[in-house]
Amino acid sequence: MNLTKREFTNGLILTAAVAGFGPRAAQAAEATAAEVRAIAKEAYVYGFPMVDSYRIQHAYFVDTKNPEYKGPWNQIVNTPRVYTPADTAIQTPNSDTPYSWLGLDLRTEPMVLTVPPIEKDRYFSVQMIDAYTFNFAYLGSRATGNDGGSFLVAGPGWKGETPSGVKKVIRSETDFIWAAYRTQLFNPDDIDNVKKVQAGYKAEPLSVFLGQTAPAAAPAVDFIKTLTPEEEKTSPEFFNILNFILQYCPTDPSETELMARFAKIGVGAGKTIDLDKLSPEMKAAFEQGMADAWKELATLEKQKIDTGEVTSGDVFGTREYLKNNYLYRMAGAVLGIGGNSKQEAMYPVYAVDADGKKLDGANRYALRFAPGQLPPVNAFWSLTMYELPQSLLVANPINRYLLNSPMLPQFVKDADGGLTFYVQNESPGKDKEANWLPAPKGPFIAFMRLYWPKEEALEGKWKHPPMTKEL
Repeated sequence: MNLTKREFTNGLILTAAVAGFGPRAAQAAEATAAEVRAIAKEAYVYGFPMVDSYRIQHAYFVDTKNPEYKGPWNQIVNTPRVYTPADTAIQTPNSDTPYSWLGLDLRTEPMVLTVPPIEKDRYFSVQMIDAYTFNFAYLGSRATGNDGGSFLVAGPGWKGETPSGVKKVIRSETDFIWAAYRTQLFNPDDIDNVKKVQAGYKAEPLSVFLGQTAPAAAPAVDFIKTLTPEEEKTSPEFFNILNFILQYCPTDPSETELMARFAKIGVGAGKTIDLDKLSPEMKAAFEQGMADAWKELATLEKQKIDTGEVTSGDVFGTREYLKNNYLYRMAGAVLGIGGNSKQEAMYPVYAVDADGKKLDGANRYALRFAPGQLPPVNAFWSLTMYELPQSLLVANPINRYLLNSPMLPQFVKDADGGLTFYVQNESPGKDKEANWLPAPKGPFIAFMRLYWPKEEALEGKWKHPPMTKEL
């Protein structure tokens, strides 16, 4: 193709030197600034959950100097406490269930996860999240019961059969995954019992489980540096992190054409975009595409999420469930990365009041459950406060970050047997303080969590009540 000087300037020529394709890149990909912007938007929506999930996993399992570091890959690390405002790596953490964390590197061989028998009334779950951020499998009270057992988790390259002593083989489509263990805490005095349960969680390579010689270890990975949450929103370096992640994510057949389109701007497994060699116009096209993605998400939030048309149950789940709706997947990552599939937990969101106004601690709110209308669950429910824009827990004078069903005996019921919560910055008064959920002084969002929801919640027969502004 013959290009004029102007066409060359306005087009993006991703040669081997610029895009890092290697010697097979002699056939340059060409795209105009408008095309780069459009594809960058699409690739950003697609990749944001993966890049942000990688940021968390890097903090938890790679960067030993990070204050959020938990431990190395393939080793369970228990957090024998609930989360507080001091925990800042992950947005909208729950503060109901002490976590245990496990980052799995499945390149060398499968890992066997063993859970102990747990008393029937204590909820627990092991949520497995792949590099795409799909919740591809669960262990736990709902999924596998409380009787305990061993379960094998294998990466995309493993072809073996179910070994003796293993209840089930679980297959991941990516080499790196993370598993979030949640163990119910009934009350502060129950923490020692939770620690005993956590001590029974075990993760070991298949060769160790079988008493066999370990296979040759996979090559060490030079993990790419992460961006901060703010940098992820604007820096085109985002796309190089996505390229790094994609190396460990075999392309799903449904995304073959998508990856071919992304390749036009240098996005793909193992590729590198040399940002320093992009013209100012082309760098701007990448940045504009990223901004366009956030605008599309804002529209979704305003028109469908804030109105309740799209719920948490629509944005978390398996690949099959989400049907390649990448905007929904991005929404899930932004609102609460690592959220559960709806069968495991539902998350009614309070972003606006009954009049559709954004929630703000400058106001006082009430949330009333009519008699017999508490959230229908097999396990438990909670209502947790988060300060915006960080979506982190809120420091307050009584160190209360949530209200939940284990606290029911301490709540003060309404005269008719209903239950009213007071959501505001300052105490509603000693007589109402038992039902007070402290809010920050400014904007906030509150998440309700229904763990192991009953059918009436899953089917939409039960609706969460609105939060009303008090005059």
